[in-house]
Amino acid sequence: MSVNLVKLCVGADTVDDLRRWEQGHRTRTIHTRQTPKRAEELLDGGSLYWVIKGVILVRRPIVAIDTVEGDLPQCLITVSTEHILTEPQPRRPFQGWRYLEVKDTPRDLPQGAGGEALPADLIAALRDAGAW
Repeated sequence: MSVNLVKLCVGADTVDDLRRWEQGHRTRTIHTRQTPKRAEELLDGGSLYWVIKGVILVRRPIVAIDTVEGDLPQCLITVSTEHILTEPQPRRPFQGWRYLEVKDTPRDLPQGAGGEALPADLIAALRDAGAW
């Protein structure tokens, strides 16, 4: 049975900001101080959900979790290159990361004909019109 992580994305105002930062740093690895105790569950189909400006907006599937020993032990969580947009879900501020049970995760946004997610403003307009 899988479980997910949720983490605050500090310094980004949008999902595009997050993508640009990741491309500029050429990284798919998130550094944390402690290895999650539920690492096996995370590797069984779990994702890292990013909270941007107080709202979960995107997830990235987790592909590896490695603990690096040393003077300051740390955990490296490697995520997929894929950014999967989710339905917005408000979250209160917190430090570090939190587990997110599958039953509590926001649904993925539908994909367009070319495989890309529909624009957020189009989804909001469809929802406001009652077509969603």
